[in-house]
Amino acid sequence: MTEALPRILVVDDSRMVRSSIIKHIRGRFEVREEGDGEAAWEALLVDPAVQLVLTDIGMPRLDGYGLLERIRSARVARISSLPVLIISGEEDDSARERAAALGANGFITKGSGSAELLSALESLLRLAQTERELEASRAALARQSAIDPVSGLVNESYLKWRAEQDLAYARRHGANLSVLVVEIDRFRELVERHGAQVAGLVGRKLSEILASRVRSEDSVAQLSPAQFVLLAHGSELAASCAFALRLQQALEKLVLSYRGERIGITVTIGVANSAVDGLASVSELIGVAVGRAENGRAAGGNRVFADRGEVSEVSLASARRELTSIDAVLRQLQRGDTEAVAARLPAVIAALAPLLDLIESRLGCDIPLSRLKQIDKEAGVAGVNGGAVHPMP
Repeated sequence: MTEALPRILVVDDSRMVRSSIIKHIRGRFEVREEGDGEAAWEALLVDPAVQLVLTDIGMPRLDGYGLLERIRSARVARISSLPVLIISGEEDDSARERAAALGANGFITKGSGSAELLSALESLLRLAQTERELEASRAALARQSAIDPVSGLVNESYLKWRAEQDLAYARRHGANLSVLVVEIDRFRELVERHGAQVAGLVGRKLSEILASRVRSEDSVAQLSPAQFVLLAHGSELAASCAFALRLQQALEKLVLSYRGERIGITVTIGVANSAVDGLASVSELIGVAVGRAENGRAAGGNRVFADRGEVSEVSLASARRELTSIDAVLRQLQRGDTEAVAARLPAVIAALAPLLDLIESRLGCDIPLSRLKQIDKEAGVAGVNGGAVHPMP
């Protein structure tokens, strides 16, 4: 059985140029040809056999730069990792630098001989094959290890396994499991402006920040270049929202520098909670958090969204004054976590106020109700003015 030839997508608005290229490489490669970047993009979406893209720069509808940007920012891994060779009549350094910044693997001028063209194509295909084999080895290693060797975060398989365990525990013990979906705002614009390499560095920086801010019992995984998921075991919704808001505000102040240009980073975070949302599976819980992150992006990004819409300092202060789960407080006391309960005493007092009123009216125990209510009132004012919040009790 004859082995299939590697398929190359040749993109140029000149039929003569395409014919010339095909003539040079006939017999060594199978060729699919398109006349502009838009048609080439559509071909890549439906043709998984393409192993390399050879494209001109100046074309109608979508030029070579635009095609390259789309390829590198594609959510489909087989497309985003394709080797791309630019072939153009433009020989100035600025064209080469721009192509390289956008993620081109090579640049060759029109009119180059067959030997040079074939050498460039074969070299890129060998490199791509080696990278695929390395990725396969890395994936196999990742399946055996909980930690992704690139990001340093847990891998997706472990995250799903751990999430199911945490959710089952939460149901058995009446505890909480919160899911935070963290998405880098305007990630595609970041790729288009600075290139896939810089966007990847931004993602790795966010990985480091997330890994350094979570508790040992929490899990963080990267689901895509722009999307991360955090599982917060035992964290109530209000505490998770407080953590998400602080994370969003901290990243808003972070500025990276690349080649003298300052790059700001913002994130949008969607928060879901097993006790509040009452969903049957972890996939559903993550899906709800993703939907809330989408709502945040639609509102302009750089926001935190939960079950009641956008999360703010004011809404958090209000939530802290709402009914506190006395069962949860008692469980904390049974575990010996008195400091965490002490930090929430005003909210506990507010939750118990109706019961204390009833006890005092029936039994006359001289409970200092006025003083307790004053403590609750003072705590509410402190919360609005930036009082401390303990995100992950």
